[in-house]
Amino acid sequence: MKSGSNLERILKSGAFAVTAELGPPKGPDLQVVHEKIELLRGNCDAVNLTDNQTAIVRLSSAATAAILVQEGLEPVMQVTCRDRNRLAIQADLFGAVALGVRNLLCLTGDHQCFGNHPGAKNVYDMDSIQLIQMVARMRDEGLTQSGDPIEGAMPLFIGGAANPFGDPFEFRVIRLAKKIAAGVNFIQTQCIFDLPRFREWMKRVVDQGLHEKCYIMAGVMPLKSAGAARYINNNVAGIKVPDALVKRMSDAGRGKKAQAEGIKLCAEIIQEVREIEGVRGVHIMAVEWEAAIQPIAEMAGLLPRPVVPVDTQGDV
Repeated sequence: MKSGSNLERILKSGAFAVTAELGPPKGPDLQVVHEKIELLRGNCDAVNLTDNQTAIVRLSSAATAAILVQEGLEPVMQVTCRDRNRLAIQADLFGAVALGVRNLLCLTGDHQCFGNHPGAKNVYDMDSIQLIQMVARMRDEGLTQSGDPIEGAMPLFIGGAANPFGDPFEFRVIRLAKKIAAGVNFIQTQCIFDLPRFREWMKRVVDQGLHEKCYIMAGVMPLKSAGAARYINNNVAGIKVPDALVKRMSDAGRGKKAQAEGIKLCAEIIQEVREIEGVRGVHIMAVEWEAAIQPIAEMAGLLPRPVVPVDTQGDV
């Protein structure tokens, strides 16, 4: 099925793909969205739109995705299992595809206790692997999760997440294999600071041939300060900023000097992961710091972004 996804065309062409993240506003202020769009335009191949990230209520990923389509940017719509059951998720996907969305990232979602509505009832009708399986069936068989025929095509390029840094480490590649079996097309990893561990994870991925069954995009995050690095180490499970990097950020000082060092460090990490076998792109997670994307991409040698024309005779 022709997805119409620019991200898929870039990856299939063999080019090194770049995605970035746009955090929707905590309300309906579209000016915020338009300002962030201009910061990202031309600096990546597609833009991830978070779905109530860290369980904090924001403008919906579907609505934000529709705005990006109107503005000529390609969205990667994130969908979590935390807030909606399978009926609501499928309805949202129908709407998203109708409005031009062609990329989807399937996530289980952060628990609501981490957000601004800790007393909210979660749903978790399914997990991310089951969600991937459901979307793949909708696309490939034209059937809803219940087996009813869908009126119209669902041309979606299906993504998932992977955390090479979680424990137990041995299960990380097993979980990736399960997502591939469920039908995932591309993977964006958790942000990388521990390069030796990421290299070991990728070695295991390549040894099992999983890099030939889906596209692996390495997640990176620019640090604004040493304090941000310490916060990650103290509060974010499954991510570790090595002491040497914390010290490097601390030595850089504060304010703009620290931010410049964080951008430089992120670009260096991109250059290193780009040389690792099996890595096909990067996903830059500059949380509420979209202005950092352009200098990171430029410093890492990722600009200008390639243009891959639509092949009307091919699969994309």
